[in-house]
Amino acid sequence: MAEWSNAPDSKSGIRLCRIQGSNPCLCGFAVDDARIMNRKSSFAGLGNSAFANLTEAPVSADQGEAWIRGEMIRSMMQTTRGVHYLGALLMFAMVGLSWGYVPAWQLLGWLALGLTSIAGRSWTERRYKTQYADKGTDAQSEFVQRYRFVWSISGFVWGLSILLFFERTPLVNQFMSWVVVAGVATVPVNGLALHRPLLTRYINTLFVTVLLGAVVVASVLRLSGRSEGPHFPYGFLLLPVLHWGLLFRAASRIHESARNSLELLFHNRILIQSLTQQRQAAVAAVATKTRFLASAAHDMRQPVLALSLYADWLRNEPELVHEIAPKIVRATHAVNALFDSLFDLARFDSGQVRLHIERVDVRQLLHDLELQYRPLAEAKGLAFRVHPLPGTFMTDPIRVRRMIGNLLANAIKYTEHGSVLLAARHTRRGLRIEVWDSGIGIAREHLPNVFLEFFKVTDHAGTSDGFGLGLAIVARLSQVLGHPVSVRSQLGRGTVFRIALDDADDTQAQLRMSRMLP
Repeated sequence: MAEWSNAPDSKSGIRLCRIQGSNPCLCGFAVDDARIMNRKSSFAGLGNSAFANLTEAPVSADQGEAWIRGEMIRSMMQTTRGVHYLGALLMFAMVGLSWGYVPAWQLLGWLALGLTSIAGRSWTERRYKTQYADKGTDAQSEFVQRYRFVWSISGFVWGLSILLFFERTPLVNQFMSWVVVAGVATVPVNGLALHRPLLTRYINTLFVTVLLGAVVVASVLRLSGRSEGPHFPYGFLLLPVLHWGLLFRAASRIHESARNSLELLFHNRILIQSLTQQRQAAVAAVATKTRFLASAAHDMRQPVLALSLYADWLRNEPELVHEIAPKIVRATHAVNALFDSLFDLARFDSGQVRLHIERVDVRQLLHDLELQYRPLAEAKGLAFRVHPLPGTFMTDPIRVRRMIGNLLANAIKYTEHGSVLLAARHTRRGLRIEVWDSGIGIAREHLPNVFLEFFKVTDHAGTSDGFGLGLAIVARLSQVLGHPVSVRSQLGRGTVFRIALDDADDTQAQLRMSRMLP
């Protein structure tokens, strides 16, 4: 048996069908915005700084902040990739500037410590590339939280370099060593600014270590009573403090610029998504109206033509009035039924349906439907069974009776022998009403279309005198009232429609109806 479990559809109000053992039939769309989401963005004042290739932005505004945060981390890792190798070269330069003035074991010890930290950075980058680069925001945040100590160690190692040159090498060498330290503090800012916590760890650790190291060296010299040597002007230590503040100010601007660009990309994605949906909805609406008018004209022509023929027949042979009059009445009823259905759909499309939500007793609802449809079933030789249960729910009683009535009418119409069952059942999700029949059934390939206007299975008996609007009205009422409808059928054995009796809310119902407007 093919079962169809549905997710709400914006047009029909029913759920999209899922056949057991297969994937759901979903209507999607493609937006050619890869250029927007994958392009690299450069910002004024950033020089060569650029975003990494961006992942596809989410379509929900609620997910925007998380997506931006993840992309900032991803772009930071892309931008700072390989920078530590430049740091390795600068470490050798730092050792060269102090060689001959500082004991070799101190220089080599610091160099070994520095190269170890660079090896750790390199390992961290490889781990990020293999395990985190292609994952979502949570994985990006997890990576930063787990390996943030690597940047602290790097800043600490470079801060310790102050102990190698400050007041221990000639002034020229000291100046050049200061330039190196300033460089290793400045170069990573371009990338680390994209994630402030890592920037703060690296910059603060480096400058705090530098300043504390300078104080330690000056204190040792003062305690040792040393009075000769290349004394560096201690007022110069205010420059690193100034540099420290300027780096944070520049990083703040870089961060804001990058964030604004990502927000713009995200909102562009949302806008593209919205415009695409609106365009597709407009195209679908035009196609639906075209099919609607063509089908309506075709279905209306038959009873109107019959009326014309009967009228001519009656005019030529008035003595056959008792034979022709019932035929004219049936043709007139067919035209009225078609117009009633068309007017119902038109009222839904124009938002003119006024709902009256109240508490409805399930047992009484089924009893009223039984009184109306049992005679129709018995006149066709069908057994009409009812399985009521106690319970109440909030809904519009007239509209929900119309929903179930349309399903019962279809069940009786397409069942030649056997029975029709109207049942209420308790489920874990609440009450639901089911309409079973032992009729001709619906083929699997036709199930997704049964709720469309004017859809009729041409090779099924009994469809020629129908208009294909009953289930379309059920679908509209389902969405407005918030009573999801599902269908399960097997060709040649019968069909079951299920309506979930979730409590309707008048405000939500009117809101859903307004969303249905073209």
